[in-house]
Amino acid sequence: MKIIDVAEFYADQGGGVKTYINQKLQAGARMGHEVVIVAPGRTSFEEERLGGRIIWVKGPRLPVDPRYVIMWRRKAIHRILDREKPDIVEGSSPWTGGHFASSWKGNAVKTFIFHQDPVAVYPHTMLGRLMTVGRVDKVFRFYWNFLKRLSNRFEATIVSGEWLAERVASFGVKNPIAVPFGIDKAFFSPARRDPALRKSLLESLGLPENAHLFMGISRHHPEKRLGTIIEGFQKVADGRPVGLLLFGDGPFRKYVAYKANKAANVKLMGFTSNRDELANILASCDYFVHGSAAETYGLVVAEAICSGLPVIVPNFGGAADLADPSYAETYTAGAPDEFAEAVIRILNRNRDNMVKACAVAAESKIGTMDTHFEQLFQVYAELLAKKKS
Repeated sequence: MKIIDVAEFYADQGGGVKTYINQKLQAGARMGHEVVIVAPGRTSFEEERLGGRIIWVKGPRLPVDPRYVIMWRRKAIHRILDREKPDIVEGSSPWTGGHFASSWKGNAVKTFIFHQDPVAVYPHTMLGRLMTVGRVDKVFRFYWNFLKRLSNRFEATIVSGEWLAERVASFGVKNPIAVPFGIDKAFFSPARRDPALRKSLLESLGLPENAHLFMGISRHHPEKRLGTIIEGFQKVADGRPVGLLLFGDGPFRKYVAYKANKAANVKLMGFTSNRDELANILASCDYFVHGSAAETYGLVVAEAICSGLPVIVPNFGGAADLADPSYAETYTAGAPDEFAEAVIRILNRNRDNMVKACAVAAESKIGTMDTHFEQLFQVYAELLAKKKS
């Protein structure tokens, strides 16, 4: 098959979208499919990359984040699709990427990729202290109606979990098909745990070796609710020997730094591109914390579980879907007091038993990205066969 992803948010300086698409390029090449990415760029040109191709289409820079370029030229996108004659066209966003893919008149299978929940990212985050998740969804019913109309221009909507398929189906989004994400389970492993590294990390926080070491990995953005994590953690740190390492960076770094500087035993580690170092530190900590209820899957939570860390996550979203009571505690997103209570609950449990439960989940509950792409390409083959018949 030839698969073209009209990828509105692919950029060389990007984060999760770039990682996912690069993995798709490699998987397509391994599995005998041609994957082509059409993405907005600062100039128009074409290049080979990771066994596939990137076709950049010139556009203006995104004012709020200069790493990204706006997908702006619909006719240019359509000319590329006319020339390439794909079997599958993916619309990878509900904005111009989705509209440009859906409005192309070619005879390909079209799929709407729903890997971000904008209602959860913004309205749930901003209004969560004023009303319930269900109430927020009702207030933003107009947006769900917009997604429903857009999805009706595609053959299927690809989501990252059964829970999310059920969520979007309840709003009338067309034919949601769950294709769960996965991680590199050989890379993220309890075998990386290093007592000497753990001791040095605790010492950097001024804590003894018998203290409890928590860790979080998160972009500094409102949806990640790092303020909740830091405030709640401080309530626990006032009476117990606990430390928290937070990896990541982003547009709200000043706010996160302000909150962290007011808290004891919280250290901002910044962004690291050294995956080996990150995986070693992750396995050498004791517990993992997460603040976002807007994840459609929760990759960092899956990496923590596979590294042998019990987790504390919100009770809604992709992170909650990965959490099992045998190794997790949950709390209401945005509620520091509930987060603190969850921390205390997990500290009062038998950690060794939870680590064993993490190993079971890593084997049975969490897949790999190879499995994800095998399933995705199989879904596409079935949709294509159905269309041809």
